[in-house]
Amino acid sequence: MRHRNILTIVFLSLVFPCLQPTSRAFPDELKPVEGIEPQPLVAQVRRVKEALAYIGRPLSAKEAAALDSAIGKGGADAVAGIQAVLAPHVLFSVHINPESRVKVARGPAAAECIQQGWRAFLVRVHNEAGVTAQLKAKSPNARPVYKRSSGSADPKVSVTPAQVGDRWMDVQTFDSRPLNKTLSGLALEYRIVEIYSRDAGKREAKIEFNVGQGTQDLGFRNEVNVLFNCIPSTEVVLGVSDYDGKPASASFVIRDTRGRIYPHRSRRLEPDFFFHSQIYRHHGESISLPPGKYSFEYGRGPEYFRDRMDVVVPTGQKTSRANFKLRRWFHAKKLGWYSGDHHVHAAGCAHYESPNEGVTPKSMMRHILGEDLNVGCVLSWGPCWYFQKQFFDGRVSDLSKPDYLMRYDVEVSGFPSSHAGHLCLLRLKEDDYPGTTKIEEWPSWDLPVLAWGKKQGGVVGFSHSGWGLDVNTADLPNYVIPPFNSIGANEYIVDVVHGVVDFISTVDTPYVWELNIWYHTLNCGFRTMISGETDFPCIYGERVGLGRVYCKLDGKLDFDRFCEELKNGRSYVGDGRSHLVDFKVGSLEVGTKGSEVRLDKPGKVKITARVAAMLDEKPNPDLRGRPYQQKPYWHIERARLGETRKVPVEIIVNGEPVLRKEIAADGKLQDFSAEVELRKSSWVALRILPSCHTNPVFVLVGDRPIRASKKSAQWCLQSVDQCWKQKKGRIRKSELAEAAKAYDEARRVYRKILSESGE
Repeated sequence: MRHRNILTIVFLSLVFPCLQPTSRAFPDELKPVEGIEPQPLVAQVRRVKEALAYIGRPLSAKEAAALDSAIGKGGADAVAGIQAVLAPHVLFSVHINPESRVKVARGPAAAECIQQGWRAFLVRVHNEAGVTAQLKAKSPNARPVYKRSSGSADPKVSVTPAQVGDRWMDVQTFDSRPLNKTLSGLALEYRIVEIYSRDAGKREAKIEFNVGQGTQDLGFRNEVNVLFNCIPSTEVVLGVSDYDGKPASASFVIRDTRGRIYPHRSRRLEPDFFFHSQIYRHHGESISLPPGKYSFEYGRGPEYFRDRMDVVVPTGQKTSRANFKLRRWFHAKKLGWYSGDHHVHAAGCAHYESPNEGVTPKSMMRHILGEDLNVGCVLSWGPCWYFQKQFFDGRVSDLSKPDYLMRYDVEVSGFPSSHAGHLCLLRLKEDDYPGTTKIEEWPSWDLPVLAWGKKQGGVVGFSHSGWGLDVNTADLPNYVIPPFNSIGANEYIVDVVHGVVDFISTVDTPYVWELNIWYHTLNCGFRTMISGETDFPCIYGERVGLGRVYCKLDGKLDFDRFCEELKNGRSYVGDGRSHLVDFKVGSLEVGTKGSEVRLDKPGKVKITARVAAMLDEKPNPDLRGRPYQQKPYWHIERARLGETRKVPVEIIVNGEPVLRKEIAADGKLQDFSAEVELRKSSWVALRILPSCHTNPVFVLVGDRPIRASKKSAQWCLQSVDQCWKQKKGRIRKSELAEAAKAYDEARRVYRKILSESGE
């Protein structure tokens, strides 16, 4: 058997010469383990590969290709190949014998750490006992474990006298998804251990492993002493200049030549988030990096170019500097249009380490600034309600700046009415429903909550509207009755009749599902607006402001006026990669004077706007080819025409495209003008689908109300019945009669509209 192992190692070193470890020879404990079933090992190793990429420590392209090649061989060759590819990354080889005793040996990976930063290493686990407990690592040289709230670059934890000297490091196993928290019981698997160094220079640490109390092997064999080379870090000061030369904030994704992301993702602390590749820094702030060459990708939201610059961090310097100049391709604010994301969370979502608490307003403001988001609404909701509501005070946060406002408000989610559809309540004066002291006492359906929000001057609407309105068609509009079985704009079909809904949200769910219900209610003469949101980080965790609403304001930014224009529909929504500004029907600008134009008789109206869009020069087939039900739901790439750099601008009348013009998506602002004939009262809007959509202008012909479609009225009437069928069982008995009355009133109104509608 010994000769067979030697031959295997020689064979693998010939097959994978680029992967031979350079730091030290393979110990006996790292000889290939044989007799392993390939399928579960392959599945576990793929999760390890994903986890390494997730924490910002991916395998190199060459290593990833070698791993795929080894897996493709199948059988024993796959098992041997996997071990050969991963061996150079193994710092610890853990052996659990049949009696569940744990011993550990030093692996061939270079024991290299970085000062004030983290490194990740693999642990190979040979598990003869089939143990399914959690593998734990500890060290007498480790500092007390600190609480990771959600993210921070380079944690500079204050050091107590007890931590001086030998207590120079931290060691943590990575047990989060995509990995399982515990061992699988497979005879061979790989785990990840992360090590932090406070110091620079040579430092020795004793690392111990166990799978529970009493599992340590005799004779101290469950521990190994490792001499680490801790590379000194340099404080790199970042100079960030906006397009006009003024100091600014920006997002940065920092990678070394091996593709590793800095700072280490999984051990960040707020204000940096471990579920992000990027960090946010303002002009003059810094990042600690070991000497070497780095790629900095930087930008500031969708209206900026995403640029890249190589930075060399010199050896032997305590500080260094790198300067970055941001470039805009579009500036909505200069045209009077201010961006907003009305649905952002600082807690509650599983992304946060402590969902019940989350992060502070200071951290959220950094993200709003870093994404050039003029208005950010941070919403407290069910899981974090009692902690986060302390930041609500019925006004704009003191952390706000003249062109960047943050306000805390409410999402009614995780409340008794959530089944009927989650609600965004903006500009509230009071965040507790009258007569309640806890969530469970709130109403169990939406209409009373919406009415209460509006009564105190709030601007209110539905969140992530498409959930529960899913249909198996890409037609828009379509006449399929959705299930109404989820948390989007479900009860909206009733509440709109009662005049208590200012907006429904778009951009963060599939556009067909969001827009279809809106189109149908507009066709019935209702005048609800749309707004744009991200639902960060619950739907989109990548960054705030992926879904946006742009509101036009006369003069400087003001939160109350922003909300008013959102309610008035003086706005458009989208991904920020295309823009439809100053949309007018005749001389009337959208959102002004009730968005209403009156014609004495049928005739032509002139449609004008200024439009801009930005596409990469080369198509992204991965995005363009995805079904509309897959994220990102709104993205300019989906609107690209063939292999060109063009997108279509469409005039929409009563939900149907009636005219289309193609524009170059080169970032330049262009004039758009066309005429359409209206034979009856109609609503008119512009769109670049699915990237941007205006709110409507209502054109009344001969003082007749909009009754655009019998089919739309019938759809709404049937939808009320479907919604009642789904929701009635979740409404309290004490509220059921009132709810039934509201649903009946909706049916009555839709029947009347149906009788008044043309074909």
